[in-house]
Amino acid sequence: MKIAILGGGPGGYVCAIRAAQLGAEVVLIEKDNVGGTCLNTGCIPTKALLHTTEIYNHLKEEASELGLILENLGLKWDVVQNRKEMVVQQLVDGVKVLLESNRVEVIKGEGKFISKNKIEVISSNKEKRLVSFDKAVIATGSKPARVPIPGLDLDGVLTSTEALSLDEIPKSICIIGGGVIGVEFANIYSNAGTKVTIVEMLPEIVANMDEEIVACLKEQLIESGIDIYTSTRVREIKMESDGLKVLMENSEGEKSINAEKILLSIGRKPAIEGLGLEDLGIETEKGCIKVDKSMRTNIDNIYAIGDCTGGALLAHVASSHGIAVAENIMGNFEAIDYKTTPYCIYTKPELAGVGLTEKQATLKGYNVKTGKFPLYANGKSIINGMVNGLVKFVIDGDTDEILGLHIAGTNATELIGIGALAIRLESTIEEIITTIHAHPTIGESIHEAAESVYGKAIHLPKV
Repeated sequence: MKIAILGGGPGGYVCAIRAAQLGAEVVLIEKDNVGGTCLNTGCIPTKALLHTTEIYNHLKEEASELGLILENLGLKWDVVQNRKEMVVQQLVDGVKVLLESNRVEVIKGEGKFISKNKIEVISSNKEKRLVSFDKAVIATGSKPARVPIPGLDLDGVLTSTEALSLDEIPKSICIIGGGVIGVEFANIYSNAGTKVTIVEMLPEIVANMDEEIVACLKEQLIESGIDIYTSTRVREIKMESDGLKVLMENSEGEKSINAEKILLSIGRKPAIEGLGLEDLGIETEKGCIKVDKSMRTNIDNIYAIGDCTGGALLAHVASSHGIAVAENIMGNFEAIDYKTTPYCIYTKPELAGVGLTEKQATLKGYNVKTGKFPLYANGKSIINGMVNGLVKFVIDGDTDEILGLHIAGTNATELIGIGALAIRLESTIEEIITTIHAHPTIGESIHEAAESVYGKAIHLPKV
């Protein structure tokens, strides 16, 4: 069995490795660096910048309270950028080693289907190569979305890719879009001393997550000096003598703000142009490749995974797709349980959620009960100096089954796996309650939140 995979991101390279483990001959076609957006211009570099700038901001704001004496604390931005590049390169090199050790052939170039069993690959120096295959997997990922706002082509208007590699820390930045990418960049540059403004068209930032969890983040962003405009539409961007001006409007009327840089951060869209899908007759819908439950397109030997299929544009979802498709192609059917998909934001505080939010569960008709525990009552959070947070369970009041877990606070993105596993095992809240949690940890707040569903949390005053 020969498998050709278009795209070497977290969906494509994972699919390639698993298929090779199962005995397939695998060819991976990638036009840039393996690792895709996630490793090169997304998840990894943003988290590297967040890590450094958060430490800097924490020391700057709280050193004296912690009993630390610091002199000449500063941020050497060129060193920060160099470290980010080193982290990225180390992980990209690691993926190359994994592919090589599994005997996956990697071809660098742009691939295009010319039949249901052949892909033409054109390298950067215009050399052509024909790749034949039995099965193919499209894993071409996504790219930053754009909207028709006049002035987007002006100097100083950035996508997330450019915002990762600025030579200097800007004095001010306006971020258009308050989703995951927008709020993470807001944290990066606010931590570094930039005046940050977020403009979001929807009524709230990070609209896909539980409202009470997001409220913890919004409070912290505002406290750190970030201006947030919600239910606000950007009409135009202009270049003036003193820099860029953003013209916007909301229910209060027209407004404008000036900024040195503007980051367009309204989300991402599937990258499926130029693949020859139309000539082959592969069906798409709303710019996404249509697939069935096994990730197969309407062409029986061609599959698609990850961002290019729409849905949750997350690296870990793409990797799950990759493993499932490799197993399916090799005869071991594997389904994906999307209920266990965690959503993570690496801000201060971190946000993480899995399963249904309270609003979603209510709309689905469940008899919803919730359990909440604020981190200001958690010893480890007080020690860490980060008490602005919350742990929240959403359960089915008729069966006690856990429908969702949502966390705002330090290490939320690490702790959310507990909720994913609980939902996968169809656990009840009682099973969390009767599990001993270590002390002192932030994780014991999960136990307290479970107890609070029925008003039994030990470390909350009785109302």
